[in-house]
This record gives sequence, C-alpha cells and structure tokens, in this order.
Amino acid sequence: MIGRRKKGTILMENIIFIILNLAFISILLLFIFKQGNGDALLEQAYAKKIALLIDASKPGTEIFLEMSDASEISPEWWNENFENAVSINGNLVTVKLRENGGYSYSFFNDVAPIVDMSPEGKIYMVIRDG
Repeated sequence: MIGRRKKGTILMENIIFIILNLAFISILLLFIFKQGNGDALLEQAYAKKIALLIDASKPGTEIFLEMSDASEISPEWWNENFENAVSINGNLVTVKLRENGGYSYSFFNDVAPIVDMSPEGKIYMVIRDG
C-alpha cells in the first residue's frame, strides 16, 4: 500500500506543476500581447518626445507636433477624447491614447507649456516662463 500512495502523490505533484506553469505562461503571454500593441508604445514614445522637446526649448518657443498615427489606432476613442490625449501638469507630460492606460514622463525645464490639440492629431505648444 505504501508504494501505491507514493506513485499517486508524484503524479499529483506533476499535474499541479504543469497547471501552474501553464497559468504562468498564459499570464506572461497576455502581458506581452497587451504591451506589444501600438497604443502603449506610442504613448511612451510621444510622452518622451514631448518632454525632451520641452526640456530643449526656451520661453517663447512654439512647437508643432503631428500625432496623426495616434488617431489611427482607435478612431472612435480619439474622436471623443482627442483634447485629453496630451496633458501637462506641473513638470509631468501625460499621453493617453486609450481608455485604460496612459504614460507619464517628466521634464526638468522650468517653463509652463500650454498645449492645444486638434482633432487631426496635431499639437500646438507654446512655452512660457515658469
């Protein structure tokens, strides 16, 4: 009887190990697919570009940035929320191109940028003294 119990426990341990590995791999793949789509990558790229542009500019600078590829990712969300796609609070640039998400990046320049978005995906920024 003792030998049969050991065989049963080894089989049960292997099944639990396989199930846990499958769960881990499926969660990992879900995370990779979610991060791999264009929304998250574009949010990061635009937030960093805008922050670097602000850092490199002086008061009185006018910046035009085209984000038309951002409007192509989810047109229905963009048409309703384009004015909130780029926001600047303090020294933090936040780009939000999807309903659940967004990416923030900070800049160091002591200026106060004013952002104006157009539905076509164009940003107009004016840099003022902080």
